[in-house]
Order: sequence, then structure tokens, then C-alpha cells
Amino acid sequence: PIGVFQSTKKLFLCEQRGRGRSQALEFLRRNAANGLSVANLVAGLSSILCSLNRQHHHSCWLLLVGFLLDLADGAVARRLDACSALGAKLDDFADFTTFGLATALLLQPQGVLSGVLALCYVLAVFARLCFFSSGIPFTYRGLPCPYASSLLAGTFLLSGGNVTLLRATAAVMILFMLDRGFYPHDKVLESQLWKKVVYAGGVAAVLFSPATVASIYCLAWSMSYIVFPFAIWSCKAKPLPKAY
Repeated sequence: PIGVFQSTKKLFLCEQRGRGRSQALEFLRRNAANGLSVANLVAGLSSILCSLNRQHHHSCWLLLVGFLLDLADGAVARRLDACSALGAKLDDFADFTTFGLATALLLQPQGVLSGVLALCYVLAVFARLCFFSSGIPFTYRGLPCPYASSLLAGTFLLSGGNVTLLRATAAVMILFMLDRGFYPHDKVLESQLWKKVVYAGGVAAVLFSPATVASIYCLAWSMSYIVFPFAIWSCKAKPLPKAY
């Protein structure tokens, strides 16, 4: 009887461990993309703190990290079939924080005009996030705000913090975001192999290269999307169900 009891106890414990492992894996599957969105949010909040402490180069680096995280979270959600209303809300909130508030602080608003420009930039990002739907599958209306943010961060790093140039670029980005033109949902990590290579190169440039290299790489990437959206970045991969 003792042997039977011990065998039953071991079997029960093994089942419990197996069930716990399955639940943990399911939790990770359902929340992997949400974790990337939260990481994007943390990058944006950290960028805001850096800007408030006049550490603008660090702020730019965090914006570029947020740019890479934003491109990854939707792809991970679709790949793991973990799209959810919570994930969409987290993604929008993280995007507004990182690509709206944090990016606007790069403009260093100190007077009335610069303050109005920063406010207009935040409102443009807000409008872009609220009214992005074009009614056409895999197509945006208006420039996606992550590319505008990446362009501004790269411009700041490459120009050595030239605020005049940055503000002029921000004014142009506002027009692009509020424009009624179409831009492709490029799905970098779900499309052609060369786009995945571009993304991998962006990760290497931002995380392991000097600021000059990272800024040039992200500037070229963003400019190619803004100037040649469909000629280069049109998504030809088979779409996965449900948008994140």
C-alpha cells in the first residue's frame, strides 16, 4: 500500500508540474507581444526623463529602441495568434507616449512658437493613431508616427542637436502624418527576407554601433519608407489573420 501511495503521489506531482509548465507557456504566448509594447512604453517614459534632464542623445537612442520594438510587437502577436483588445490598447498607448510625447520633447520647447510646434506634433500623433484606418487592407492613411519619430531622432543625432533643423523637420512630419496619402503596412518581420535583414541591421546598428552609424541607418530606413512607400516597402507576404 505504501508503494502504491508513493507512486500515486509522484504521478500527481508530475501532472501538477506539467500543468504548471503548460500554463506558464500559455501565459508567455498570450503576453509576449504585450511585453514588447510595455517595453516600448518604458523606452518612451525613459526618453521623456532623459529629455527633462537634457540628456537628448540618450533620449534619441531610446526612441530608436522604441521604433524597433513597435515593429516587432504586432508581428509577434500575429505569429503567436495572440491578438487582443488589450494588446491593441497597450500598443496605442505606448506609441502615443514614445512617438508623441517623448519625440515632441526633442524639440526642446522653451518659447511660445516652439511650444505650439511641440503641441501640434503631439496632437498630430494623437490624430494619426485615432484615425489611421484607410478602409484598404494592409494600408495606412497618413505617415505612421514611428517613422516620423525615427527620422527626427536620427536627424538630431546626425546634426549634433541642431534644434532649428529638428523643428523644421518636425513641421514637415506633422504635414505627412495629417496628409491623406496612403502608406503600406510594411510588416517588416512578416515579409520578404531582405526586410528582415534590414530589421536585423537596425537592431545591430542601434544596440551595438556608434550613434553616427545608428542615426544614418535609421535615417536611410525612414526616408526610404517616406519617399518610396509602395515602390520599396509594399507588403507582398501572405497576410495573417487579425490586425494587432
